[in-house]
Amino acid sequence: MLVFGLLFFCVLIVLILVHEFGHFIVAKAFDIKVEEFSIFFPPRLFSKQFGETMYTINALPFGGFVKMLGESVDESNPSAQVDPRSFMGKPRYIQAAVVVAGISFNLIFAWLLLSGGYMVGMETSVQHLGVGVVQDAHVTIVSVLPGSPADRAGIKPEDKVLTLQTAKETLTTATLTASSRADVVQNFIISHAEESVILGVERGGEKKYLLAKAVEGLVPGHKAIGVTLDDVGMLKLSPPLALVEGAILAKEITVETAKGLLHFFGQIVVGHPNFSGVSGPIGIVRVGSTIIQEGWMRALLLTAAISINLAVLNTLPVPGLDGGRLLFIGIEAVIRRPIREKVAIRFTILGFALLALLMLVASYHDIINIVHGV
Repeated sequence: MLVFGLLFFCVLIVLILVHEFGHFIVAKAFDIKVEEFSIFFPPRLFSKQFGETMYTINALPFGGFVKMLGESVDESNPSAQVDPRSFMGKPRYIQAAVVVAGISFNLIFAWLLLSGGYMVGMETSVQHLGVGVVQDAHVTIVSVLPGSPADRAGIKPEDKVLTLQTAKETLTTATLTASSRADVVQNFIISHAEESVILGVERGGEKKYLLAKAVEGLVPGHKAIGVTLDDVGMLKLSPPLALVEGAILAKEITVETAKGLLHFFGQIVVGHPNFSGVSGPIGIVRVGSTIIQEGWMRALLLTAAISINLAVLNTLPVPGLDGGRLLFIGIEAVIRRPIREKVAIRFTILGFALLALLMLVASYHDIINIVHGV
């Protein structure tokens, strides 16, 4: 597990590099002097000067930063001429472009990862709305409700359902000719809700037989064992089509991530936050380490999803995030003068404090979940 944890930690470093490289390359493109390109936050562990930029690795693994010349006006001498190569010396649309670049690069990176997955072949639902035809589809467990009969039976997401058997009847999915075999399997479970069902599944090339019985209360209207099913097969596309399908999937993940984030912060505003679906650093590394063990394709999907999460999170108008910096630039455009440095620093510290508090609370829930074996 330690090895996979280190591999996942490397994935996080790559995503930070992608984000900060976006700021860096766009700043360079507009001839802004970049004084420091840093992975993580101080205290400093390693530094190396190349040209006019210091490249550093720091000790606190909470992100990274690109330090540019003149990111604020010198209040001690406000009438002094602003250096034309400084951040504040550029028009506000250029400042905004530099800030947005980190978010954009995370989204682009996720799109390219997903597109690469489709080029080599990626498991996809036959119901997908994109391009191409899914081949060799199987009835697959998409999700398992925690604490449900399926969960207690040991059924796992990505299990391929081969057979379902009761005391009097057997259903073999390979013999089904219906266009949606997952619906047939779901209806079989519903129609045999009063009986125990033995599910024959394939997991990692090994067949397993697991016993579950439907119960009330999981879904409205009928008993259920607590699984979501779909017909999933392999979708392999040419590079041009893979880029299209990768963009479609990246958009879907981005929209769902934004909805989830807005819902969570809405819960915080009304005073009823639910941390069951939120992970802090401990939980992210724990889940990421487990997923990386499941193969390179799962690792690719996870990396793309986290990259999109970083992009969406950074759009929040919270000082300390890119969205907060964009908010400052917007305010400065309206009031036609820079925000006072002391004010900006205070709000940035407040933003970091709020983010740190959220991280600590999420980490507390991560630890509780580990203690209770969740």
